[in-house]
Amino acid sequence: MSVQSEGSEARPRGASAPPAQVVRLAEAEEAFMGREVFYRDLLNALPAAIYTTDAQGKITFYNEAAVEFAGRRPALGDEWCVTWKLYNLDGSPLPHSECPMAIALREGRPNRGAEAIAERPDGTRITFTPFPTPLFDAGGGMVGAVNMLVDISERKAAEDRQRLLVNEVNHRANNMLAVVQAMVRLGKSDSVEDFRETLNGRIEALARTHNLLAKSRWMAADLQHLVSEELAPFMDHQQPRVWISGSILPMEPTAAQSVAMIVHELATNAAKHGALSTPGGKVMIAWRRAAGDRVLFKWTEQGGPAVSRPTRRGVGSTVIARAAAYLEAQVTTAWTPQGLAFELDMPKRALSIEVDG
Repeated sequence: MSVQSEGSEARPRGASAPPAQVVRLAEAEEAFMGREVFYRDLLNALPAAIYTTDAQGKITFYNEAAVEFAGRRPALGDEWCVTWKLYNLDGSPLPHSECPMAIALREGRPNRGAEAIAERPDGTRITFTPFPTPLFDAGGGMVGAVNMLVDISERKAAEDRQRLLVNEVNHRANNMLAVVQAMVRLGKSDSVEDFRETLNGRIEALARTHNLLAKSRWMAADLQHLVSEELAPFMDHQQPRVWISGSILPMEPTAAQSVAMIVHELATNAAKHGALSTPGGKVMIAWRRAAGDRVLFKWTEQGGPAVSRPTRRGVGSTVIARAAAYLEAQVTTAWTPQGLAFELDMPKRALSIEVDG
């Protein structure tokens, strides 16, 4: 009678123990399966979209981030890529058989530096860069490939914004230089000092407008702020000499510059020859919406010295005429016993910014 020792496995009488190599093979298989589960869990935990293919490009695995990236759950055995549709950066279709993963498998080397656009089934698109890398066995034979897809949509959008900003800065700089050149060509004075003072005044008016535009990131400048900045020296609360009345009137940058030049020339003339040249003079400025989708801007002086129609057209009148022409505006000027009356009749569309009624 045989006695089985404590802790030993029971075996039928006469049964032989499994060969050692079978035991080792079973243990190795169990360890392999354990590692496979571990690596799958690891890849699924990563936030980056990752998938693998066999040597023929058929998908053998993908993580949950790849499902979110593609906007769908691909089938194992699909070829080349987890995405639904692919496009080149110029918008032309990119066949899956020509995608970076397919090229990496065909050439047997990692494919770096490519960028493409993936479209989801719901129509949304992602700009991404892939990192396909072939995988080889111990003998050097290619057994498949792994790919990681990195969403670069935000980076590309930032690059586009930067490019637009640079183009806008170049445009604004060229525009400013053109305006300054026009001022220099138009400038006429009896002395160099008068010329310098006049030119500086016009450049400062443009600078004030640019400061207003910069505060709105070059989207618009409000007329009330523009007029207030230009006439600030005469808006003493103790003895106001300027009255401003008008609703919010946002203007696109170039239109704002044109209106700013008109207001500056009117203010300069009033300070030298008109109502603002005497202590008792005052200026009333108002604007409103008018019939026919137009905007009326009125400048009325009172209490200044007697005015009369000039015998020749000065530089200021030329600046106003050119600015009004850009605005497609009609100008009406009257030299009354009470002072200068100026009206600018502008089509709203020339301002390019919607005006609330």
